[in-house]
Parts: sequence; structure tokens; C-alpha cells
Amino acid sequence: MFQTFEDKANPALGIERAAKLREELKRRGLDGFLIPRADEHQGEYVPPHAERLLWLTGFNGSAGMAIVLMDHAAIFVDGRYTLQVRSQVDMDTFEPKHLIEEPPARWIEENLPKGAKLAYDPWLHTIDAAARYRKAAEKAGGQLVAVDTNPLDAVWADQPEPPVAKVVPHPLDVAGEAASDKIKRIATALMSEDADAVVLTMPDSIAWLFNIRGADVPHTPLPLSFALLHEDGHADLFIDERKLDGEARAHLAGIATLRGRDELGDALNALGHAKKTVLVDPATCAAWIDARLKAAGAEVKRGTDPCELPKACKNEAEVNGTRAAHLRDGRALTKFLAWLGREAPKGGVDEIAAAKKLEAFRAETNELRDLSFDTISGAGANGAIVHYRVTEGTNMPLKPGELFLVDSGAQYRDGTTDVTRTVAIGAAGAEERDRFTRVLKGHIGIATARFPEGTSGAQLDAFARMALWKSGLDYDHGTGHGVGSYLSVHEGPQRISRMGHQPLKAGMIVSNEPGYYKPGGYGIRIENLCVVTPPAPVEGGERMMMGFETLTLAPIDLALVEKDLLTAEEVAWLNAYHARVRAALSPGLDAETKAWLETATRAI
Repeated sequence: MFQTFEDKANPALGIERAAKLREELKRRGLDGFLIPRADEHQGEYVPPHAERLLWLTGFNGSAGMAIVLMDHAAIFVDGRYTLQVRSQVDMDTFEPKHLIEEPPARWIEENLPKGAKLAYDPWLHTIDAAARYRKAAEKAGGQLVAVDTNPLDAVWADQPEPPVAKVVPHPLDVAGEAASDKIKRIATALMSEDADAVVLTMPDSIAWLFNIRGADVPHTPLPLSFALLHEDGHADLFIDERKLDGEARAHLAGIATLRGRDELGDALNALGHAKKTVLVDPATCAAWIDARLKAAGAEVKRGTDPCELPKACKNEAEVNGTRAAHLRDGRALTKFLAWLGREAPKGGVDEIAAAKKLEAFRAETNELRDLSFDTISGAGANGAIVHYRVTEGTNMPLKPGELFLVDSGAQYRDGTTDVTRTVAIGAAGAEERDRFTRVLKGHIGIATARFPEGTSGAQLDAFARMALWKSGLDYDHGTGHGVGSYLSVHEGPQRISRMGHQPLKAGMIVSNEPGYYKPGGYGIRIENLCVVTPPAPVEGGERMMMGFETLTLAPIDLALVEKDLLTAEEVAWLNAYHARVRAALSPGLDAETKAWLETATRAI
């Protein structure tokens, strides 16, 4: 659940561990090693035994990579973590680099000595990534070498064991479609790709396809495993069988052949020996699998994970479950906001206390399975750090006259939530109210958008930015990401951003979260989740149009709204949304919170 993180590096530890890794590389005749923040499945969250980057460097962000050569090393992080990496990692041992602006491939080209052997673990890099690093190493006059066993694991003396969390069947009432029917549907799609089989490596695809959930990684109910789906509809699930009790085995018995994870290599060999055509997703599949198939004689066909798009388009049961989850979550969040309104102006509330209190309200539902991500609890200037993670060292009090940004979410059996609210602690300044209202205008622009079938998120992204652009303002993150159904809080392929090229389809759940961030000052973000609605007539129109149904139910801070900046239509939307929030949430609230909600959702 909610946790805080150390924010200071131990320089001696970083030096010692890098030295041990270099000794192991020298023993193996290698000149360098790539250490990604990844496991064999390339997901956002990894189990403790795969936190190799954290163990080596002290950096605990969700994305990054280190490269260790014999005489120097670098660590690569994106813009979210440029400050964090300097506080957690020994800069004398690891030179910080920007993951996007100074990518690892370029660094390899410029720093790998001629003739050097740069090693990588082919389980921890995708097919595409391995190809990039191989090309870079060759440009530098060296070579990229796959290792059979990870050299870092050889020097990590107290490395945890891989997880064996219990697999739980995901019931039909919330899944909405039997696993056997999903398998038939994906097998049919596989035949249209002229492939004999597909290797599924993403645990969220496997969890969706087989209607199972697990607890192998933080915040996402995933059972780490691999699967093979054949064009005839037969499926093999490769999983540590210690995760399977009688109930799980009974659930899987009729839909998959259960095999140990160590049997995957033999199964790939068999496909190769039979000269089968096997589909893999180069953006997510481990390079090891690609190499094994080719060595065995298979024809490897590259394509998108066939579960990705069907999983993103939620069925009626999944949408109804998500509505129920948001109703439950909205009451918890409203109790928190009411508590915050009473207590924060008095002093004594800090970022950690606020995050823990919010989780406690969610836990009171008795339905909370986990948070859907580490809560972003940012007071004042910390709110301007888009993916801020509070630590004991950065923990700030919530002060009158400042803004507080809280981005949080929960995992429930029937749905995944993600919601951001920005609130004023006491009175807010004119600039903050102006910026907040411009962000709100962008939020309403997405919420009320109507668009024809085939429209992508990239085409809608500007709707959220227009009011900011008119004042010479913007934000540097996407406007929205996909969200799973009791699965990952960040789900593709849909998103609302400049790079969101996937056409939006009915049933897709996306976030609507424009923002504004003033470094050293404050951050603002307003986030609701929405579901894409099917094409429907528009009064007086000629074409059917899709749109969004807002799922999230929680008040938006009216103390930050400048009504004069809103159009009549925008005021009407805000009043209607608040009326809906009040009507939906009030029946489940105590008298004090209900009274607070009446005021918080009053018409303006």
C-alpha cells in the first residue's frame, strides 16, 4: 500500500556494488553491462527480485537504465526523475543522463571502446531495444553480447526469490466474457494474421485472456507468467505451479494446458522444429524468446499483441463494474476532501499524513485490494513535480495560501480508479485561480467532446490545451492514458496525447487530466476517468458521433474557479457534474461529510 522512500544515496554502497559487478564482468571476459529497470515481462511494475537498477544504484523510479563500463558508468532517467536521481544515486559513480534527450544508444556509440564486449541479459530487453543497442555497439566498433546468466545476480548476495503469489480466478460477473470465448476470439484473429501461434509475454494480456488475477507485483493484480496461443484455440500457460491452488487449477483446467515456466524454451523449440510461423510483439517481447524461436527454425512474424486492443475495449460488465468502483471510490475521496478542508488550514497535516488518511478512507470500504499506484501527494512547490513521490526528506506541510495536488487511485475487484484533485488550502491567489480555471476549461473540453468514428487521441489533445495556449501556457505530459479493468492503471493502446494515434473505440477507458505546473511554485491537475461512448445521433446533425461518459465522481474545488473565465456552457457542465456527484454520493455519506458535499457542489 502507501509507502515512503529513502531520498539519500549511500555513496559507499554504490561504489562497492559497481566494483563487484565490474569484477564479475572481468571474470567473464566482458567489458560492460546494461541494467534496465525491467523484468522478463517489460511491465511498469516489477517484483523485488527484479529491482536490479535499484539495488545497484539506489534509484527507485519507475523507468530508467544504467550502463556500467570498466572505467565509467551512466544512469538514464526521464524528465520526471532528473531531481530524484541526483538525491538517490552517487554522482561520482553514475553520471546522470536524460533517457530521451541523451538516450542509451547514443551514449554507447560515444563511450563504448573499440573491440569491447557489451553484455546484456536478453530476458530483460525487448526485441526492438536489443536491436537498437546492438546497432549502437557496432557503430562504436564493439559488439553486444547476450549472457546466459545475469552477472548482477551473481553478486547480489541477498537477492529475493521470485514471487509466488496466489492466482485467483476473475469471476464472470465482472469479467463479462468467459475465458474460453476470449481464447476463441483471439485464435480467430491469429488465423487472419497467417500465424500458427502467438507468444504472450505481457501478464496483463494473460490475466485478461484467462480471466485470472494475481499479486506478483505492486499495485497491479498480475500473475507473472507466459502463454502460447495456437491458431486452433489450444493454449499453454507457463507459470510457477506453486501459485495455483485447487480453485485456480479447476478454473484453468478446461482452457489451458498448465506447464512450468522452465518448459517455455522446449515449447518454443518445438514450434521451430515444426517450422511454425509465430507472432511476437517486438515492443514487449523479450529478445531471448525471439532468439530461441529463430535458432529452432521458426518463422518469426512481428506484430502487436493480439490481446491489447480487445482488452482495451471494455464490455458492459466491465464498464458497469468500473462505474461501481468509482461510486465507492468517490465516497472515500469525498470523505478525505471534507477531512482535509477541516484539518489542513489548522496546520499539522503534511503530505505523508494526507496520503495515509486517503488510503484509510478507501480501506474503510472493505473492498480495497491495493492502491493502483503510489499516491502523488504534493504540497506547494512539490505539486509542480509531475510524478512526485513523497519521501521522509521531501515531506512538506500543507500550508494556508498554497495549493495541494493529490493524484491517487485504487484497485477494486470490479474496477481500477485514478483521480487527481487540486485544492486550495485557505485562500488562493489570483494567478492560481486563473491557471486552475484554464485547466478546468481544457478538462471540460475533453469531457464534452463529440467526434466521429476513427478519431484518435492525438486529434483531441488540443481540446485540453486551448485555454492554456491562449495565455502562452502549456503542460509537458499527455492529456490522458488508458486504464484497465482491475488491471493496469496505465493501459494501451489508447491515449489522448500528441502521440496517441490509436483510434478511440467504444468501451475504452481513458483519463482526462490536463494540468499546469509552475516550477518552484505550485502544480494543478484535474483528472477524471471517462469511457468512450458508442456512435449516437447529434440533434440536428448529419453524422453519428462518439463521446465520453465521465466515470469519476468527486467535487472540483470551487474556491479555485474564476466563473468569469468560463462560458455559459462550461458553467452548465460544472453545475451538472456537481449535481450528479452530489446525488450519487450523498446517500452513502455521514451527516458531516454530506453537509460539506452540499456546499462543495453548490451551483455557481
